[in-house]
Amino acid sequence: MIGNYKATAGEPDVVSRRGGRPSKADAEQLAHRIVEAATELFFTLGYGATSIEAVAQRARISKRTFYHRFENKAALFSAVVHRTVERLRPPADVPLLRGANLPEILRGLAKLILGAALSPPAIALHRLIVAESGRFPDLAAVVARQDASEEAIELIAGVLEREAHVGNLTLDNSTFAAQQFLHMVIALPQRRALGLGMQMTSAEVDAWPRDVVNLFLNGCRGWERADALTHAIASDT
Repeated sequence: MIGNYKATAGEPDVVSRRGGRPSKADAEQLAHRIVEAATELFFTLGYGATSIEAVAQRARISKRTFYHRFENKAALFSAVVHRTVERLRPPADVPLLRGANLPEILRGLAKLILGAALSPPAIALHRLIVAESGRFPDLAAVVARQDASEEAIELIAGVLEREAHVGNLTLDNSTFAAQQFLHMVIALPQRRALGLGMQMTSAEVDAWPRDVVNLFLNGCRGWERADALTHAIASDT
């Protein structure tokens, strides 16, 4: 016994230093185990049905140990979201911008983004937010704060801005265009992956980045023709 705390199997923070503070490695390993257990329960049972007691039992720790690391269930959920988002990022050695021209670069980005959006953790997190945000409105805010979408939009907007600067595109607002591109890549495939429509076939998923880029770029190039037509009509009147 350590005070009122009974050491149990699988709690390295308690036994690693004969009652002293756990090592940094032990503390990180324990925090990882708690977040792993919480991820399984949140994604399986939902946020509302997952209790601190259930997480502690799954992680093989006491509630006291849990509260030494997380203030409450909301803080734990934030840690789950953070870890899930980080796992969806491409490895550091994978270049984000690859290709000899704009279509190739955008297709590469679209493929990376779509792969992450359709991964089981991303779908599970999205399904959880859709199901529980009505009862727990703060959940969506937690995801929004840690979402990587803004980083993706900034990256895509930078690419589009450079292309517009050299005259390959006509854009009034590169950020708005990047937001629409991201929406085109993710929205329908993720919706269908959630069961809201027919599941996409592997062939459809493979073709999606190419088809989205073709439509997007043709639309951007069409703005210039539409503007010219608008000006011509205005001149005639």
